[in-house]
Amino acid sequence: MEEAEAGEVIGRLIEEGLLDDERFARRFTEDKRDLSGWGPERIREALRDRGVAAELVDSALEGEGEDEQLSRAAVLLAERGLSCDSDAERERALRLLVRRGYALELAYEAVRAAERASAEAA
Repeated sequence: MEEAEAGEVIGRLIEEGLLDDERFARRFTEDKRDLSGWGPERIREALRDRGVAAELVDSALEGEGEDEQLSRAAVLLAERGLSCDSDAERERALRLLVRRGYALELAYEAVRAAERASAEAA
């Protein structure tokens, strides 16, 4: 396919709403949050790696507050069976959350919450 032809095809796809970076960014963000437990920084990096414009990435990520992120991080730790009742487990949990794209401060807060929950359950 010639470059001019490819440009025409892409133009038609955009006009017909079949190629929409904004919709892709929103759906990708929702899927990675809900299905993979990713935090905002990992989602941001993945979208940028896919060539999505920074303003579309920012738009897709807005609307989720710290409380929702903290809740998602806590669920992820629980799903992994990390009660955070030892130094090694707290460190492992913290590394997991940071790798998943949560800010260090939020990850630390989630680990502390898991530690408190484990102590209360004992």
